[in-house]
Amino acid sequence: MNKEQQPTISSKKTRLIIGWLYPKYMSTYGDRGNILTLWQRCRWRGIEVTVKELDMGDKINPAYIDLYFFGGGQDQAQKIISEDLQKVKRDPLRKAARLGSVFLGICGGFQLFGHYYRPANEMDIPGIGILDIVTIAGNKRMIGNIVAETNEKLNMDRKLIVGFENHSGKTYLGKRAAPLGNVVVGFGNNGEDRTEGAYQGNVFGCYLHGPLLPKNPQFADLLIERALERKYGHVVLEPIDDSLELETQESVVERAKKIQ
Repeated sequence: MNKEQQPTISSKKTRLIIGWLYPKYMSTYGDRGNILTLWQRCRWRGIEVTVKELDMGDKINPAYIDLYFFGGGQDQAQKIISEDLQKVKRDPLRKAARLGSVFLGICGGFQLFGHYYRPANEMDIPGIGILDIVTIAGNKRMIGNIVAETNEKLNMDRKLIVGFENHSGKTYLGKRAAPLGNVVVGFGNNGEDRTEGAYQGNVFGCYLHGPLLPKNPQFADLLIERALERKYGHVVLEPIDDSLELETQESVVERAKKIQ
């Protein structure tokens, strides 16, 4: 049975539970739009969605949440949440990753999925270690439109992802993490090796603001599918008319290429 012949997930009563990590501190550059996109794309398909905000002191049940979102924030915000992340949330989040929950981290959230972020002339800010990456503060701001070609192993129909990067941290991938994509236009993880983002199992991270998911609906659907498969087995999402979103994506690609 091919993909077109398989029953779509909307034919079942389904529910997606999203955990939004530190929304009061880590949601800069419009990253909350990623939550809205996940919610809306599920609702269009008849999938029930619950968004649970996970702020300072909130405990986590690793078996409950299907998809975690961790947005971007300044260095100071990362320092503020660091103790809570390590003492309250680190171990449950690690267990959730082992249980197959899906994670998406943007910029600061991406950095804290790794082993550590090292600010200039300061102590390391420890991450939770669910991505084999480290980040070190650089002395140059990497800012502008970014276009990347997605990793072929992700099997995405749409090969390009687009966004806006604004970071000085330089992220380097270890052996267990694979790049989310390779940079076509922009700086990417570190401005050196042409990689952008990383993934490891169901844990994804990148530097693409904008926000990421409204501009890249195919990536949003990949996250939704994987999150639903955690408890429902193999699923195929009902198609959505993304012509407007993909037209916008093409215009971003064209503008970025003209000014590179």
